[in-house]
Amino acid sequence: MFLEKNSSNKSKSDIKNIVTLDAYTDKKYIFKGKKLDPLKKLTYNKANFIASYVSNKDIITTTVHLSRSVPEEDVQDILDIKAYEELGLDQASDYVISYEEVNTTAEEREFHIFVAEPEGLNSLFLPVKDQTKYLDLIIPAPLLYKSIYKREILRDSGVHCFVYFNTYDASVTFYNNGEYLYSKSIDFSLEYMYDKYCELVGEKIDEKEFFTVLESEGLKTTDSTYQQNLMKLFGEIFITINDIIIYVKRAFKLETVDNMFIGSVQGPIIGLDDYSENYLGLQSADFNFDYQISSDEWYTDQLQYLMLLSSLDYLEDETSVVNLTMFPRPPAFLNRASGQFIVATVAAISLGLAYPLVYLVGSYANEAKIYALTIQNNKLTAEANRYKKILGEKKQIIAGLDKRIAALSKTYSDKTKTLTSIYDKKVNYRLKSELLYTIADDLAKHDVHVDNLYTKENTIWLSLVSSDDRKLTELIKYISDTHFDEINSIDIELIEKDSESTYYKGLLKVDLR
Repeated sequence: MFLEKNSSNKSKSDIKNIVTLDAYTDKKYIFKGKKLDPLKKLTYNKANFIASYVSNKDIITTTVHLSRSVPEEDVQDILDIKAYEELGLDQASDYVISYEEVNTTAEEREFHIFVAEPEGLNSLFLPVKDQTKYLDLIIPAPLLYKSIYKREILRDSGVHCFVYFNTYDASVTFYNNGEYLYSKSIDFSLEYMYDKYCELVGEKIDEKEFFTVLESEGLKTTDSTYQQNLMKLFGEIFITINDIIIYVKRAFKLETVDNMFIGSVQGPIIGLDDYSENYLGLQSADFNFDYQISSDEWYTDQLQYLMLLSSLDYLEDETSVVNLTMFPRPPAFLNRASGQFIVATVAAISLGLAYPLVYLVGSYANEAKIYALTIQNNKLTAEANRYKKILGEKKQIIAGLDKRIAALSKTYSDKTKTLTSIYDKKVNYRLKSELLYTIADDLAKHDVHVDNLYTKENTIWLSLVSSDDRKLTELIKYISDTHFDEINSIDIELIEKDSESTYYKGLLKVDLR
């Protein structure tokens, strides 16, 4: 199953500020005017547009292809079905599913599908929703970089690799000519780096000191111990990244990766771009673009800027940004059931009060209306005659089309029955082993044993053995009463005492539905 995300029906003119938040680190910013400043506390304010992102490690992605002949109104349903099939999702569970189409001239349409589990989104964003009452936009992290190309901050030509180290996650994301291509989480988050560094030096060092050195000096630190172990640490990181690059080049038939951009939530790591360029042989640069947005901080997490740009894109065109939110703002008053009830009630009362006045002036109004309608009737009669002629011609065309529709309807009906049959067998088929387990449990309860069992299609034969013939009859009655909705019939042809022992035997036949 999948969860439909209803439009928030927001009035864009009411939105004055954009709030961007990182639910993983609880860092939040507000964009007012042309400045992006830290926000101390989240509050409910319908003038605020609330945006966040879900990390690459908390989503599942896949790419599917559809024929261009598929009607647009069927695309959503087909993509949902393919998401379950391609990703092996649990048919009994609900998921939040969204997608974006790739700009391609190929024979088939190509879509990137993004899936998140509601439990994960609830765990991450419910504390935020309790404070703000809604989240307008939750973007899959790999798609945040798309706004860089749309705003022409980065040219949409060539293959680009973005490596970003967050506090609790790190990801490698690829774009080809401005289009999302592939992304993967890696283990080397900043917290993991710290733990790995302590493992390398063989002792627990001060965490604040570690991040201070990483932030201010990076790989060019003058401390030989730090420099040596940081080189080892990032050597492991770039081995992992290199394996991903090799896979992406092979899987997507790429000749090269043109540029690599590396950044972190705490700022550029000094010397890392040079180190990666020497290690991987790729042109590298800091992930630190000029977004032409002012801030009082010396460095602001780049993902905060990307969430802001994506929010601006979403406000311009909601279909241009993939949205995984489960917490949209409530519809406008007139679009709510309660609002419509109140409006209808007020209208009814107004009509009731106006009725006496209408009755008094009704006779005068009727005469004027009759005169106006007579003139209108003469015009409409002439127009009606013209349309009758047109309708006669169209009926002939419709008759031909009806024959084609009847033939197509039969074809459609046959295919629908086939698909329904396949779906029923796939979803509603009950494992025979499950029923056998249930019957075995019933046999144990009534102290009845089986010395032989045989099944064919939906029929089961059981050779029963018991010390008392009454237990056999009680078993049959129990199965009939308990499993009446799962069986068509139950019958025991003969109950007889074994001449060579003190046991009773009987052959039980059960026909399943």
